[in-house]
This record gives sequence, structure tokens and C-alpha cells, in this order.
Amino acid sequence: MNYLSRQIEPILSDYLNAFPVVGITGPRQSGKSTLLQHVLRDAYTYVTFDDIRQLALFEDDPEKFMQMYRHRVIFDEVQKAPALFNHIKLAVDRDRNTYGKFVLTGSSQFLLMQNVADSLAGRIGLLSLLPFDHRELPKALCETAIWRGSYPELVTRHYRNADDWYASYIETYLARDVRDVAQIGNLRDFRNLIQLLAANTAQILNMSRLASDLGVTMPTIKRWISILEMSYVIFLLPPYFRNFGKRVIKRPKIYFYDTGLVSALTGIRTEEMYDRGPMAGALFENYILSQVLKHHKHTNRRCEFYFYRTSHGVEIDLVIDTGQTRHFVEIKKTATFRPRLIKTLNTLAPQADTATLVYQGDSLSNYGNIRICNWSNYLTHNKE
Repeated sequence: MNYLSRQIEPILSDYLNAFPVVGITGPRQSGKSTLLQHVLRDAYTYVTFDDIRQLALFEDDPEKFMQMYRHRVIFDEVQKAPALFNHIKLAVDRDRNTYGKFVLTGSSQFLLMQNVADSLAGRIGLLSLLPFDHRELPKALCETAIWRGSYPELVTRHYRNADDWYASYIETYLARDVRDVAQIGNLRDFRNLIQLLAANTAQILNMSRLASDLGVTMPTIKRWISILEMSYVIFLLPPYFRNFGKRVIKRPKIYFYDTGLVSALTGIRTEEMYDRGPMAGALFENYILSQVLKHHKHTNRRCEFYFYRTSHGVEIDLVIDTGQTRHFVEIKKTATFRPRLIKTLNTLAPQADTATLVYQGDSLSNYGNIRICNWSNYLTHNKE
């Protein structure tokens, strides 16, 4: 399998020279192990706790284990050995001036962060590795990725047997790993929640309706959604309501990190089913949002993401707030530019540093102070 370079590589190198421990979180199959074994293959020893023999070796004799693996070690799926964190803390504190001593990976942000807070605060630099963002994808597969997703294994084999891969992923990761980590008892309701969320991607999150549809309590829905967030399945886009002076929607919108997972959960099996189906616009919006988010995470850029919608339906799909600048982005799944597409941007553009329409047509000359960008060009070259 050919290795495709990741944008996080220079950030990882910087962190290894700045922290005794580097932690990388992200969903299973996002490429964490592949990245580390490729970039650090000659400098680090690789140990995975998916191997029950390594887990047993640590649990039987942790002191001997740490003598064997005391410097420049990658510990993969470290959430399976929570007692390891205290031993790493002791090893780091005995040699505090050595950086890049350990690299930890985990597919559960919840468990990793919990142990970091308890043992490694001030000793670890944290990064996130998600499925490929648009700039990492082979150009020939960029359009397919909108509905097929961006998991590295699927991309590198050109989506061969993608339906079977997602079925297995849903069963082993979502249904088993996430449920077991969070001690979710009712697997059927939990799976039904994931499917309902997929069917409502790019929509306002209505937890009371979800609780009613599933016959569970609101606290249960809140806990399950939090688990899915911490497991890198979904992310919530909060509303932006500063300084606009209008009554706005206060609930977040729901998105998935990977649109291929949405397709698998909602029965989209072909490009025609995506392109002509009722979820085409939502999937396209989800793809653009997730790619922007992934690019910022992989390059360690500091900013906040929001949407804006008033109670009268005036909406901006994405507000990127860097703290010093504010950028508005409207996303439309159409290849034909019409002035009505930027009606809201025209109204609100004076309150932004840039305003951009992202759509499927050609990039055009600016329409007043609004940029008209092809979606692929935007994701490839945008510097906001």
C-alpha cells in the first residue's frame, strides 16, 4: 500500500522537539499507526496494545516493561492500558530535559484526555489526525470522496469493497468499541441514534425529538452524543450570535467527520444515489465543512467555527473566527452561479473580513466584495 503524505507531519516533528510526550488522537483507521511507522520507523520502537501479548506483558510486570521500552517508543491504542500513563509520568520526570521520549496514540479522545489530565498535564503535546483532508487526497478521487469518504485505507485502494468496509467499521468500531468504552447497554438504540444523526446531518440538532423517537431520556441522548463527539464520529457546529443584533438560533448543527460514513448509514451506494438523492445538498455541505475543519486541525491552526442563522431563516453556513478576523462562507451544491445565491452574503458581508460562495461551478471574478469559488479550488488553496 503506497503511503500518502499527511499535512500533520511537520507539526509532529515540531512537537517531538518541544514536548517529552506527544499524543495523537483520532478515529480508528484514520492513519495514526501508518503515519508514525512511516515517519518515525528508523527512530522509534513501535508497540501496540491491540496486541494482547504486549498488553499482558505490561500488566504482568510493568517495571520490566518500562525498562524494555524506556525511550523513543510509540505506544499505540494506549487507552487499553490506562495504568501505563503513571509509569510514563515517572519516566518523564526522571528525565525531564529529553523531548520526544514517548508517542501515544488513541482512538478515544475521552479516555486519552482523562488519563492525560490525571498524569501527564504539562508534559504532553496533543494533536489530532482525522481521515484525509482534501489537500491530501489524490486529485482523481476528490469528487468521489464527497460521498465515499476519506478514510485512508479506502482511498489507497480506490474505494474497492467500500460498502463491506463501512459495514465492518460500523459494527466493530461504532457498535462495539464506542459502546464498550462508554458502557452503553442498549446497542440497538445507540445504533439507531447514529443512523438518525446521519439522516439529519447538516441540520439543527434537536435532542428532544431524538429522545422521543428513540424512547430514551434527554440525559441519555446528551451522553451518547458527547461520546460520539469524543470518539471522532460527529462534531457539533455552534451558532454564532455576537454583535449581529438579531434573535438567532441557539442550538448547534450536526456534522460527521466522514461523509462516507453518512452514506453507509443512510443507504447511499452509488454516485447517482448521492447526486440525485434528497441528501445531496446536506452531504456536500458536510463534506466542505469537515474538510475545512480537518485542514485546520492537521496544520494546527487556531480558530473557531460557527454557523449563523436568525429565527427568520437568514443563514450563513460557516463563520471562521480567528480572533482577529472573521470569514463568512456560503455553501451551495449547484454548478450554475446566480446572484440570488449570495443574497445573504451581500447583506452580511460588511461585517466580515472576507465573504465567499463555495459551489460546484467555475471560480469567477469577485462579485462586488464576494468571492465566487469552485469547491475544489477553495479547499485546495484557501488560506483563511
